[in-house]
Amino acid sequence: MRYLWLTAVFCSLGTASALAGNAVSLEVLGTYATGTFDEGAAEIGAFDPATDRLFVVNGDTAAIDVLDLSDPNQPTLLFSIDVTPYGDQANSVAVHDGTVAAAVEADPATDPGKAVFFDTSGQFISQVTVGALPDMLTFTPDGTKLVVANEGEPNDDVDVDPEGSISIVDLSGGIASLDDGDVSTAGFTAFNGQTLDPSIRVFVPGATVAQDLEPEYIAISANSQTAWVVLQENNALAVVNLNTATVTSLIGLGFKDHSQAGNELDPSNRDSGIDIANWPVFGMFQPDAIAAFGHNGTTYLITANEGDSRDYDGFSEEERIKDITLDPTAFPNAAALQEDENLGRLNITTTLGDTDNDNDFDELYAYGARSFSIWNGSTGALVYDSGADLERMIAAELPTEFNSNNDENDSFDARSDDKGPEPEGVTVGQIADTNYAFVGLERIGGVAMYDLSDPTAPVLVDYLNNRDFTGDAEQGTAGDLGPEGLTFIAPADSPTLKPLLAVMNEVSGTTTLFEVGLDCETPQIADVAPIGHTGIVITGSYDCTYDVRLTDADGTVRVVPVLIGSDGTATLNETITPDLLIEVGPSGTGVFVGSVQAVPTLGAWGLMALVAAMMTAALVARRKRTA
Repeated sequence: MRYLWLTAVFCSLGTASALAGNAVSLEVLGTYATGTFDEGAAEIGAFDPATDRLFVVNGDTAAIDVLDLSDPNQPTLLFSIDVTPYGDQANSVAVHDGTVAAAVEADPATDPGKAVFFDTSGQFISQVTVGALPDMLTFTPDGTKLVVANEGEPNDDVDVDPEGSISIVDLSGGIASLDDGDVSTAGFTAFNGQTLDPSIRVFVPGATVAQDLEPEYIAISANSQTAWVVLQENNALAVVNLNTATVTSLIGLGFKDHSQAGNELDPSNRDSGIDIANWPVFGMFQPDAIAAFGHNGTTYLITANEGDSRDYDGFSEEERIKDITLDPTAFPNAAALQEDENLGRLNITTTLGDTDNDNDFDELYAYGARSFSIWNGSTGALVYDSGADLERMIAAELPTEFNSNNDENDSFDARSDDKGPEPEGVTVGQIADTNYAFVGLERIGGVAMYDLSDPTAPVLVDYLNNRDFTGDAEQGTAGDLGPEGLTFIAPADSPTLKPLLAVMNEVSGTTTLFEVGLDCETPQIADVAPIGHTGIVITGSYDCTYDVRLTDADGTVRVVPVLIGSDGTATLNETITPDLLIEVGPSGTGVFVGSVQAVPTLGAWGLMALVAAMMTAALVARRKRTA
């Protein structure tokens, strides 16, 4: 028999989000420093929960550094895995169920690369050939496949340009027995000669569509069936069917109108201050990192809209607005716009904007969107963009370091003319039933954390920058510089059983561990067991301790501390009696904020008992009257 229980204070006893409304914050725990400045000595990381090891790509030594995180306050180097026997250097690393996979580019980078497999002790297992310049790889959630984004960049003279592709490695036969026959390739040759969405940029002279498209970063669906692959320079996403190894569609990401309210930017490093305003410029989203997450049955994609240009000896698209010719009809105030303190310094592409082909620019397109965005995974529709929020946040938090560069201090406003804060890395982590996004800002540094409870309206909950602007960047005293990769470690996988975030910083060569701390919210009594049974469920904030006061019918009072677990709940094993008063409050305060009196209400059996009682009462009353 089940009972419901009356509440004296709470509006509802239903289980709510354990973290909704919480103040959430990031706290620095510890840092491992390679001591190498501006050589890519800490780029991408992947965590193995079974060994508490973090595998970090070190572009300086052409190795994967293996860090011991058993004490996140003091991460230490255990050993390094040399990748030079398999190619030139590693670009990415992933871990699944005790297997480490590394994306290793060839020398020259235009040749096919390798996906190389190791165990967590660094022992080689196997390798397979993939496409040119494997830039990122990841295991599918079910562990049956490894997916590799092969960027296929041209050489500097742009006379060798391999096709971009996605390699899909079938792992079902075992890692040890892998060979090139287990690799399928999803390419883009089917799109050669097709008319594409006009916001998809295909523009290198002489390149086919398949050569021009450059896969860079991957997100995988929860069911391991679909991949979304960023084509950064192309301002597009590729949708890949992992079962058939085919690119099923290309999604053009469109453009951001910086003349619209909410989309402001600071476009000049020569305006002697912070000037975030609307300007007649479009931004190309051009995301770098991407992550997928689910909400109410829908898959969403979150992108960090860094922006990137092509600038080779054989071809360059970069130009400053002051050095081009503006159409006098489209820009009647061209002379003013082209001043250095206005738009003159802003870097744009020369491949877009001459809409009537008369050799002047009718529209202006800048790199990146200085934002993060959320897209519907099924339709590709934009459901949210952070607009000017990142630049405004930096202006408020670090006004004297606004839009600084990442390789030197005392560089106020240095990046305003070129992609601003450059959001580059992004990951999503779930704590209890709430998704959080972590966005790394490549130039000024730091991580912005957002609550994704409503994907159409994320809420900023914290921004923490572990950078010392009084230090010397080259001497290694300036803290973290240039966050590149972000790895979320869930509470169940964490060595501390608390959520952690590992941030790899390519300029400072440091890897820093953050703890995601949650301020204790007002607790609730979520459920009470039936009379005669045991179990009082308390909901609250993860890792917070609450006091539960139990008052029996005879006045006996017991106070029991309860620690909330990673799912946002804890169960107190107490036998429930009808007269038990249950109260809960913050630990150590002596103030109890709510109570439940254990009184049964009607269920099916209760209703039958009530009917029987009424019939008995009626019969007794009838007998009294007849007497």
